[in-house]
Amino acid sequence: MNSYIVDIFANVSLMALVATVLIAIIIEAVKTTRPIAVYYVSLAGLTTAGFFSFLNFETETQSFGGMIRHGGYANFFNVLFCITAILVAIIARNYFEKKRYNRGEFYILLLFAVIGMMLIASANDLIILFLGIELMSICLYVLAGIVRVKEHATEAALKYFLLGAFSTGFLLYGIALIYGTVGTTNLMLIRNVFAVVSTNYLFLLGAGLLIVGLSFKAAAVPFHMWAPDVYEGSSTPVTAFMSTAAKAAAFTAFITIFIRTFDFFGGRINEAIAIIAAASMIFGNIAAIGQSNIKRMLAYSSIAHAGYMLIGIASGSIEGQVGVMFYLVAYTFMNVGAFAIVAIIENEEEKNLQLDDYLGLHQTQPVLSALMAIFMFALSGIPPFAGFFGKYFVFYSAIKSNLTWLAVIGVLTSFISAYYYIRIVALMYFRENKTASSIKIAHLQIIVVIICAVLTLFFGLFPSSIVQIAQRFF
Repeated sequence: MNSYIVDIFANVSLMALVATVLIAIIIEAVKTTRPIAVYYVSLAGLTTAGFFSFLNFETETQSFGGMIRHGGYANFFNVLFCITAILVAIIARNYFEKKRYNRGEFYILLLFAVIGMMLIASANDLIILFLGIELMSICLYVLAGIVRVKEHATEAALKYFLLGAFSTGFLLYGIALIYGTVGTTNLMLIRNVFAVVSTNYLFLLGAGLLIVGLSFKAAAVPFHMWAPDVYEGSSTPVTAFMSTAAKAAAFTAFITIFIRTFDFFGGRINEAIAIIAAASMIFGNIAAIGQSNIKRMLAYSSIAHAGYMLIGIASGSIEGQVGVMFYLVAYTFMNVGAFAIVAIIENEEEKNLQLDDYLGLHQTQPVLSALMAIFMFALSGIPPFAGFFGKYFVFYSAIKSNLTWLAVIGVLTSFISAYYYIRIVALMYFRENKTASSIKIAHLQIIVVIICAVLTLFFGLFPSSIVQIAQRFF
C-alpha cells in the first residue's frame, strides 16, 4: 500500500490534473450557467501541474511497476502541454463568449486531453502509451464538434472520429505484433532485447504499423487526409490545440518508441520514416500555396512541419532528438500565436477567414499586423526567429546521419513555404483595405499573442536555452 502512495506522490503533476478535472466536473454539474468558474479552476489546475512538472525536472525515475516514467524527458513535455493548454484556454474564453457559445465542458475536455498527453510522455509501456493516445484522441473528436449548431464542426468531428478510429486499429495491431514477438509491452525490456528481435519480420511489421498509427496523429503524408477539413471545420482555439499540443504528443510517442526504445539507425524502418518526411514536406508546402482559407493554409503547412520534424526521427541521432524537441517548443508558440490572431480577427459569423480579409490590415490594426508578420516569418524559417533554428537542427541531424538528400528537400521546400507565408505579410502591408471591419480585441487575447511573439524571438536569439535542457535527457 505504501508503495502506491509513493507512486502517487511521484506523479503529483498528473494527479493534480486528475483532481482538477474531477472538481471541474462537479462545478459544471452544480453551476451549469457559470462556465467561467470551470475556466478559472482549469487554469489553476494546469498551472499547478506545470509547476510540479518543472520542480521535478532533473531526476528521471519509474513508478507503478515500471509502467510510468516521470521527471526529465516526460516533465519537459508535460510543462509544454500545460503551457499550451493555458494559452488555448485563454484564447477560447473570449472566442466562445464572442460567439455566445461558452461552455464549461470545453475546459473539462481540454483537461482530459492534457492528461492523455501526459500519459503519452510518461509512458514506459506500450499499453500506457495506447491509453494516453486514445484518451487524447477521444477528447479531440468531441472538441472538434463542440459547437453543435455549426454544421462544419459536426462534419469535422465525424471525419476525425472515423479516420482516427481507423488509425487506432493500425496502432493496436502493431502493439499486438510486437508483444507476440517479444513477449512484453514494457519499453525498457523491449529495448534490452531489441538486438535479438530487430530482424524478425513480425517485429518489423509491428514497428511499421506503429509508424502508420502515429503518422495519422501527426498528420503526416499519406495519412494526412483528415487534417485540412478538421482544422477548417473546428473552432479556431480547438484547431490551435490540435495543431500544437496534439502534434507534440504524437512526436513524443515517436521519440519514445523509435529513438529511446528502438534503434533502427540506417535500416528500412528509418528509410520509411525518411520517405514519409519527404512526402509531407513536398505535398504540404505545395498544397498550401493554392489555399484561400487561412485555416486550411495553416493546416497544410502543419503537414509540412510534421515532415520537417520527422527528419529528426529518421536521423536516429542525438542531434535529431534534440532538434525535434526544440522544433516542437518553437512550433507551439509560433502556431498558437498565429491561430490566436486568426481567432481575434474572425467575427461572430465565422467570417474574415479568407486571405483577402487580411488586405491592408496594418491600416486598422498595426499591432496585430506586426505580430502576425513575426509568426509568418518564424514559420517560414527566417532568422532570427525560433523557426529558423528548429529547421537548422533537424537539417543538421540529417546531414550528420548521411541523409543529405532529405536535408536538401527540406531546404528547397522551405523556399516554397516562404511564398505563402510572406504572401500574408504582403496582403497586410502592400494592399489597400477596401472593406474595413471593426475588430474587438480582448486584453487577455492580445497578451497571449504578445507572449508567443516574445518567446518566438527569444528562442531564436537564445536557442541554447532549450537545447541544453533537451541534451540532458539523451
